[in-house]
Amino acid sequence: MHNTCEFEKSAVQDMEKPLPFVFLFFFHCFMSCLAWSQTNMTTDISALLSLKSYITSDPYNFLANWSVSSSPCSWAGVTCNTRHGRVHSLNLGGMDLKGSISPQLGNLSFLVDLDLSKNNFHGQIPQDLVQLRQLRLFNLSYNDFYGQVPTWIGDLSMLEQLSFRNNSLNGFIPLSLFNLSRLETLDWNSNIIEGTIPLKIGSLKHLKNLQLSRNKLSGTIPQTISNLSSLELLWLSYNSLSGYIPKDAGNLVRLEMLDLGANNLHGSIPSNIFNISTLTRVFLDWNVLSGLLPSYLGIGLSNLQELDLAGNGLTGQIPNSISNASKLIKLDLSSNKFNGVIPTTLKSLTNLIELDLGENHLTGLIPDIFN
Repeated sequence: MHNTCEFEKSAVQDMEKPLPFVFLFFFHCFMSCLAWSQTNMTTDISALLSLKSYITSDPYNFLANWSVSSSPCSWAGVTCNTRHGRVHSLNLGGMDLKGSISPQLGNLSFLVDLDLSKNNFHGQIPQDLVQLRQLRLFNLSYNDFYGQVPTWIGDLSMLEQLSFRNNSLNGFIPLSLFNLSRLETLDWNSNIIEGTIPLKIGSLKHLKNLQLSRNKLSGTIPQTISNLSSLELLWLSYNSLSGYIPKDAGNLVRLEMLDLGANNLHGSIPSNIFNISTLTRVFLDWNVLSGLLPSYLGIGLSNLQELDLAGNGLTGQIPNSISNASKLIKLDLSSNKFNGVIPTTLKSLTNLIELDLGENHLTGLIPDIFN
């Protein structure tokens, strides 16, 4: 059966027949479309009730009105499309639900938003969800899903927001991921994902938010990451990444937060990073970085609030120009090899509430900036 009532050539010819016949034709068309809509809404109802049957705990009775006695469009967390009446959004985030995902959830063929975050769901992510081809938001964060990161994720080609943060997913970053040309958010923080970051990461041209911290990633940070000109947030901390910080990282001119801390990165910090005026937070702490800080440090960082370079092997003097980063709240340069006199210009950082210069080879007094 077709999903909509279509007029063929013969139907147009029937329009020339007596009025009662035309009326009967349109009535038949209307009833057929209505039957199709009701049949498919029955599919949606069945998929949602199947999910409810997989939920073993609903401590606040959020799903109490999930019943055949009412329209699913009025059920908690469910939103329907006003045009065709099908389930458009399922948002059960933060309801403290416990259970697993019913494979039948994949039958919600008009679903655009799926948010099951901040619950106690467990088990593997059913492969049946690959049928959700309209999905734009897919959020399973803060649960206890395990098993491999779905290799079929690249078939959900409409995805814009993809978050599996704080689960127990393992395996590798699947190459199918890079079929998601519309992707803006990729947040897989705090899982057990291993292997390397593929070079093809640079093909996700619309990516604004890339978070892969607290996994088991190894290898180098691909230079292609510098191609992500829309990137605003880059978190790769607490992995086992090695090699250099990409030399063209300064191309990320919209970057607001950069966190590469707690890895095995070495070499010098690309000086062009300190020209990204949008940066508010930079964490490069606890790596094996070396070399000098640029003499103009702080001049281009007019929005910087936090700078943490602790636990590296940085040398030379702390540039006086650091005082130009007038919005600094936190500055941690401890556990390096800095020498020379502590800049007196630090006293002009009137917003500073946290300063650590310990375990260096500095002389002089720390300016009294906290009075």
